[in-house]
Amino acid sequence: MAFAPMGPEASFFAVVDRHKASLLATLSRGGGEPAGGGTRLASSSEVLASIESVIQDIITSVARNEAPAFAIDNRSSWENIKFEDSVGLQMVSHCTTRKIKSDSPKSVKNFALILKILSMIYKLVQSNTYATKRDIYYTDSQLFGNQTVVDNIINDISCMLKVPRMSLHILSTSKGLIAGNLRYMEEDGTRVHCTCGSTAVAVPSNIQGIQNLITDAKFLLIVEKDATFQRLLDDNFCNRMSPCIMVTGKGVPDLNTRLLVKKLWDTFHIPVFALVDADPHGIEIMCIYKYGSKAMSFEAHNLTVPAIRWLGLLPSDIKRLNIPRDTLIPLTKRDQMKLDSVLKRPYITCQPFWRKEMEIMADSKVKAEIQALTFLSSDYLSRVYLPNKLKFGGWI
Repeated sequence: MAFAPMGPEASFFAVVDRHKASLLATLSRGGGEPAGGGTRLASSSEVLASIESVIQDIITSVARNEAPAFAIDNRSSWENIKFEDSVGLQMVSHCTTRKIKSDSPKSVKNFALILKILSMIYKLVQSNTYATKRDIYYTDSQLFGNQTVVDNIINDISCMLKVPRMSLHILSTSKGLIAGNLRYMEEDGTRVHCTCGSTAVAVPSNIQGIQNLITDAKFLLIVEKDATFQRLLDDNFCNRMSPCIMVTGKGVPDLNTRLLVKKLWDTFHIPVFALVDADPHGIEIMCIYKYGSKAMSFEAHNLTVPAIRWLGLLPSDIKRLNIPRDTLIPLTKRDQMKLDSVLKRPYITCQPFWRKEMEIMADSKVKAEIQALTFLSSDYLSRVYLPNKLKFGGWI
C-alpha cells in the first residue's frame, strides 16, 4: 500500500479491532447479513423481460376492452413493512397495492407518465446507456411539472418491477462527500484517490460501476452534517485517526451515499460508526443508514448496513460532559412528535441502549447539535471527544 498513515499507535485501535472481530464472527455465523448478502442486481435481460411483461398486461387489457392499470405496492403504509435485524425495514411479500388507472381522471396523467418513463428505461437498458433523473425530467419538463414527480415515478417503477433502481440505468446526482484512506476506479477507468487533506471527493453517481476498492482503514465514520464533516477535515481528523474513511450525506442521505456506505461495508467489513446531532432528526438519519426507510423498503437488501453503531452525540454525553444548558435547544412540538414516531419503530425493540438515550432526550426536553462541543474547546470534537470514543469503545 502506498498510503502513509500518520495516526496513533496500533494499540489505540485495540477496542475497534475487537469490535471488528465481533462483527466478523457474527457474519460467519450467518447472523449479520441476509442470505446471499451484499448488493443484488438484476441483469439487463431480466429488466427488459419485466418491462415487456408489464406492457403485455396492458395489451391484454386493451384487447378485452378493459381499462389498463398499474398495480404498485403501497410504500407509504407501515402495514406493508416488516423488520429483520439482519436486513432492516423491508416490504412484506404480499402487501397492499394501489391502482394507477388509465380511465380515472385522477390518475390518467400518472399512468401516462409511468408508461413514458418505462419506454425510456427500456431504451436505456437495451442500448446499455445511462441517464440521470435530471436528464429524464428535461426530456419534457413541462409535461412532468417538477423533478419530484420523476423521482417518485422511478421509485414506483423500481418497486413495481421488483428491480433495484440502479439496474434501471437511471443515475441520480450525488450530494455526498468522502475522504480518507480509500482508492477506487470508476466505470470509465478514472482512478480516484481520496485523501486525508482538507478537500473531499464527491460520492460517485454510479456506485455499481466502481471497482478495485483499496483501503487500510480501521473504521468508517458517517457524519450527518456537511459543516461537521468540513470541520473534521479542517482539524486534520483523518490524519490524526489514520487510517480511516469519512462520509457525509449532508443531512438526509441520497441514494448514492447509502449505496456507497453499503458497498464499503460489503467489501471491507470494517466497523461503521455514525456521528449525528443529539436530536430526533439526527437519530432518524442514522436509522436510515442502518435500517433503511419506509419509502425505499423494497430495496432494503441493497441499502442497509445494520452493523452501524451510534458513536455520538449521545444525549447522555450532554450531562456527562457538563455541556451548559444555555447551549442546548428546547425540543419543539415537531421534535417531540418525531421522537415519539422513532420510538415506535419496529427496530427500537432490539436497541435497548438507543431507547434509553431517546428516553433521556424526552425526559430532558432538550436537544444538542454537535457544535455544542465547541463550548468545551474549539477542537474538542476532533481532539478529545472522537478519539476517546474510538479508543474506549464509546458506541452503542
